[in-house]
Amino acid sequence: MTEPETYLFSESDWVPNHPMLPVLLYRHALSPQRDRADAFESMFEKAGWTGLWRNGIFNYQHYHTGAHEVLGIARGEGLVLIGGPDGARLEVQAGDCLVLPAGTGHMRLAASDDFLVVGAYPPGQHADIQKSAPSAEGRDRIRILPLPDSDPLYGPDGPLMRLWRKAAA
Repeated sequence: MTEPETYLFSESDWVPNHPMLPVLLYRHALSPQRDRADAFESMFEKAGWTGLWRNGIFNYQHYHTGAHEVLGIARGEGLVLIGGPDGARLEVQAGDCLVLPAGTGHMRLAASDDFLVVGAYPPGQHADIQKSAPSAEGRDRIRILPLPDSDPLYGPDGPLMRLWRKAAA
């Protein structure tokens, strides 16, 4: 089991970020294998995460008020800005996995031609794409959105559960 790097961001310009929950970055969560996209999808589904998709990361700053999001880097490498305009530039590569709490700003700054991401959300949560400052209702939705029932990689006993429960307490 890979222990993630954690990043906690305060509000950044118009991006709210999450007031309590850290971003998790699992480096080398998947070892080299033939199809990491299939492997990420299988892990996310087994952990109960839904709404699976394959694509990239948008090249504009955005966040979600209605969902936490997992991003498994299936192919290639990229540079992402996490936490809004004043956030952190993170280099990611195939096999890495990011978990973003609701409200966390994110965008792709650069990527290899073969960059492929697999994403998903906790059950019952839906990614609404927000590109401007949140309303009071949006801030409330971010703050009270339920924690997932499982870590998207390691299930109910994974690091996310321990780290996010501690942060939310």
